[in-house]
Amino acid sequence: MSASPSVYDRLKDLGIALPPLSIPAAAYVPFVRTGNLVFLSGHIAKRDGKPWVGQLGLDMDTATGQQAARAVAIDLLGTLHAAIGDLNRVERIVKVMSLVNSTGTYTEQHLVTNGCSELLASVFGDKGQHARSAFGVAQIPLGACVEIELIAQVA
Repeated sequence: MSASPSVYDRLKDLGIALPPLSIPAAAYVPFVRTGNLVFLSGHIAKRDGKPWVGQLGLDMDTATGQQAARAVAIDLLGTLHAAIGDLNRVERIVKVMSLVNSTGTYTEQHLVTNGCSELLASVFGDKGQHARSAFGVAQIPLGACVEIELIAQVA
């Protein structure tokens, strides 16, 4: 069996630098580990360090929403790295739950969430394939366009 490329090599190839652990904005912790599962709290989309504000179907299109979801995935990876110390210890991305700030008639939440899912697959390969839910919601804290939480299984 040949050694697979390091997760950090893949991140470098994708031009991604992991952000530092964010300080929670309310009464919660950024992650909880129980056994071999790590639960990451929801992360809102940010652009230039500020909430990426917008509503899909009103003032934001699906392609931009995908970029926002990809940005959330990068922040989630930074938190996961802080939680476990080495992303190569990830055995599986188990579940992603995505909340998309969208109008009542917008129906492409699943496509927005692909921005996160596709990045996880690029970084982790088969280990990045996950179960997922994508919901349209009336609003997200601070007016952000997307919020995503993640569960990972680690060695």
